[in-house]
Parts: sequence; C-alpha cells; structure tokens
Amino acid sequence: MFLLVAAALPGLLGWWAAGLRVGLIAVFAVVLAAASIYWYGERIVAGLVRAEELPRGELPVVRSTIERLAARGGIAPPKIYIVRDGFPRAWAAGRGPVGSAVGISQGLIQALPPAELDGVLAHEIAHIRTRDVAVATPAVVVAAALVELSRVGGFVSRALLFVLGPIASAIVNALLSPRREFTADALAAYTCESPHGLADALLRLEQASELVELRANPATAPLYTLDPFPDRGLPALFATQPPPGERIARLRALDPQWRERVRAA
Repeated sequence: MFLLVAAALPGLLGWWAAGLRVGLIAVFAVVLAAASIYWYGERIVAGLVRAEELPRGELPVVRSTIERLAARGGIAPPKIYIVRDGFPRAWAAGRGPVGSAVGISQGLIQALPPAELDGVLAHEIAHIRTRDVAVATPAVVVAAALVELSRVGGFVSRALLFVLGPIASAIVNALLSPRREFTADALAAYTCESPHGLADALLRLEQASELVELRANPATAPLYTLDPFPDRGLPALFATQPPPGERIARLRALDPQWRERVRAA
C-alpha cells in the first residue's frame, strides 16, 4: 500500500502537469527507488546513522552473541554494523529473516553488562524475525530523506521543514505501530529465557537519553531499541514507541515472582 501510494501521487502529478509519458516516468522512478531501498535498505540506514560494517576479527564476543541469538530465533545471522561513538543505542534494518542487519554503538557495548546486552540484541533480532524491519526501514529512509531535503540552507529551510516535517511524520506514524515494540520485547524475553536483562537495559538507556542528547536525524528514532531523542520539538513528531515505563512493567510482569527472589537474595 505504501508503494502504491508513493508511486501514484507523483505519477498523477506528472500526468496532470505534462502528460502520460511524464507520469509513467515518475512512477518508474518511484518503483526504482523502492526497489533500491528494499535491497539496500540496511546500507542506507547505516549511512544515515554513520555506521560501518564490523570487521570480521573485531568484537568477537558481540558477533558470537548475535549469531547465537539469531540461531535461537530461527533466522540467518544478520550483518553487523558498528557506530563508533559513545551514545548507547542499537538498531535493526533490512528485509526480514534473510537480508538484514543489526547495528550497535561502542557506547552500548561499554554501558551494558552481558545480560542486558543480550536483551537489547535479542530485541533487535525479534524485529527481524517478525519482519518489522521490512516496513520500518523504508518508512524511516523516506522520512529521513524528507527531513534532510529541508536542510537546503537559508530561510528556505524553516519553510520546507514546516511542510516536509509533518509529511515525514505522517508516513512514520501511519506505518509503525507501538505494539511492534511489545511483541519484540516479549520475543526477546523468550529468547533470553528472562525478561529482566532487557528491562534493566531499557531503564539504563532511558537514563542515558536524559543525560546526553543525541544529535542525529530525528526520523531515525523508530529504528532504535529505545527512542533516544527528547520528546519535544521535531523529534516528538517521530515518536512511535510506547513509554519505557510501560514496556518495563510488561516485561517484569512476565516474571511476577522476581521481587520475592530479589528480597530473598
């Protein structure tokens, strides 16, 4: 449906402005762009977040963890990308169980203990397993392109952002439901055989986002395990994730006896 609408609008506009031939060219251009996003979406996302593919001999523990979680989830091992900065975050992009990627920042590796890192990576693997990435990747790429298009400089930028920002936000919010995060959280808890690693990681990531501001394209927010952008201004338009507190509460509810075990310990 997204592809049909995206192709129909420029096609109709081209046909109205210059005839059938121009309309068909516009449709072909959109279909070609959609095919490029489908096949190379993870590389485009990597460029948006300034990630690079992880060299084979680097971070073997992270690689083995992702491969182990992918095997548990019944999917092919995804490509692994590394973001070389200190802000803790992870993301997934691509086509689905075959042809996807997981990205992780150096800050996340340094900030999370093994159980919490397992929970975050299992959450991203879950998005691949349920094919969430097949919808989220094109939605984010198109929205991010619209936001970047508004940054042409001068007084025109603000006017373009005023027009293109809500359009980009509408695309993201129309295609991405907050329920996908609950599903991925539950699958991650099942894969890790405990919900607490991910729950603790969400709490830690929420605290990090309050202390340090991430300077990046806000349209990439739906990609991350937890929205790292402030809930105000332009980033608030792209907030598609449920509140962290609700996600943590649901994860804890999967193991209702956890408080008693903590007290006993």
